[in-house]
Amino acid sequence: MEMNQLTKAEEEVMRIIWKLDRCLVSQILDEMEKERGERPPHSTISSIVRILEGKGFVSHKAYGRTHEYYPLVSKADYTKTTLKRIMSHYFEGSASRLVSFLVKEEKIDPDELSDLIENLED
Repeated sequence: MEMNQLTKAEEEVMRIIWKLDRCLVSQILDEMEKERGERPPHSTISSIVRILEGKGFVSHKAYGRTHEYYPLVSKADYTKTTLKRIMSHYFEGSASRLVSFLVKEEKIDPDELSDLIENLED
């Protein structure tokens, strides 16, 4: 099954849900306020969470009128799918082109690259 791509706002909320694991909208707002220095409107974040639920990324358990949300898609699975999509769209599906780009653009230290290769060989 093809995993939906998230918008920037959806991804921001999803990162917080992954961090908290189980949470209320008010807890997401608290985290956003810590990270941004401002608190977005409750209705905006509530709408984004419902969109995430519609896309199959989160579900909820209801306690009366309160909803506790939790992830259905792991951060690792989303990361893997996103990286594959980037590799496919921008690097002709080639992992070596992606790594070459990262080495050139990020100027990865040769020692760091050696460590990466060692970890891959384990």
